[in-house]
Order: sequence, then C-alpha cells, then structure tokens
Amino acid sequence: MEKPEIEHPKSDIIKIAVVGPESTGKSTMSKFLAQHYKTAWVPEFARGYCEKLTAPPTWQDEINMFEGQLALEAAILPQANKLLICDTTFITVKIWADYSFGKSPQVVLDELPKHPYDLYLLLAIDLPWEDDPLRDFPHMREHFMDVWYVELAALNANYVLITGTGEDRYDNAVAAVDKYLANTI
Repeated sequence: MEKPEIEHPKSDIIKIAVVGPESTGKSTMSKFLAQHYKTAWVPEFARGYCEKLTAPPTWQDEINMFEGQLALEAAILPQANKLLICDTTFITVKIWADYSFGKSPQVVLDELPKHPYDLYLLLAIDLPWEDDPLRDFPHMREHFMDVWYVELAALNANYVLITGTGEDRYDNAVAAVDKYLANTI
C-alpha cells in the first residue's frame, strides 16, 4: 500500500528552529524562548523515542523519528502564539542517518526542501559537554558543527550562530529572533 502524501499545513506562524550538535543546550534554549515569547514549543521527538530503544536505532527507527517529529510539530502548531519554537527538526534524522548508514531515507530528503523554517538558531559548541545516556560523540563536536553548516547551506537556510554561556547565550538568541521579527513585520 502506498503511503499518503505528507500534508504541509499552511500557517501564518513563524517557525524558529533551534539546532546544533549534541550538548549545545537546544532543549533548554527552546523552553526558554517559548516562555520568553509566550508561545508553544515542539520538543525533540527522537529523544523520547530513543529512550525506549534497547539497541542502536535502525533504518526504520530513523524513518519513525522523522514521521514522529513532523506529527508532533503539526499537533503543537495550533497552540502557537505567532511563533513556534522547535527543539531541533528532522534534519537531525538526515545527519544521524548519513553518519550511521552512509545515506538518508529518501522520504527525509524529499521533505527537507518542502518543510522550511523561517529562522534557524544554530547553537555553537562553546558550552561544556554534559554526559547523557543518549549522547554519543563528545569527541566529534567540531565534526558535527561542520555538518550543520553544510546542511543549513544546502537548504539556503536563514540562520544565526548563537554563542555565549549563561545569560549571554539566551540574550544572543533573543536578539537574533527580535532582529528577524523586526525585519519581517
């Protein structure tokens, strides 16, 4: 049976994606921005999914995480107040599949250009590494930072590199979003 076409809901909501390598504070930043802008945020679907796995993710798991991230975003979108903050996007599926399997699921490649975000906040690797059972590559942070630059360039994405620690990091993110909003309204 052929899968139905993935639906692309039309929306006036501005979508902000918080992305970057492991242990750069994406979830914390997403929660902060949602609270700051009094809006909804989409958590990373893959985190909850991977917590339930008893073995490394398979090819099918990557596809499931892609579909789950899209479904979660679609479910939360109606709760957004002008902005939707997304804790990562399904680009992470492409990055991990490329690394783990040497290629990405075709459905992910097909959907990437059809599912843009208005602004990407690329979080720098200037925070100290924090151990977590789901994090695997403390020694490859620079590699994955370079991968993020390549992926965002391939999408011709509008992105801002967010650096700094503590309050400075949050202030830099808010300044980037505010600047984007000031230029679009």
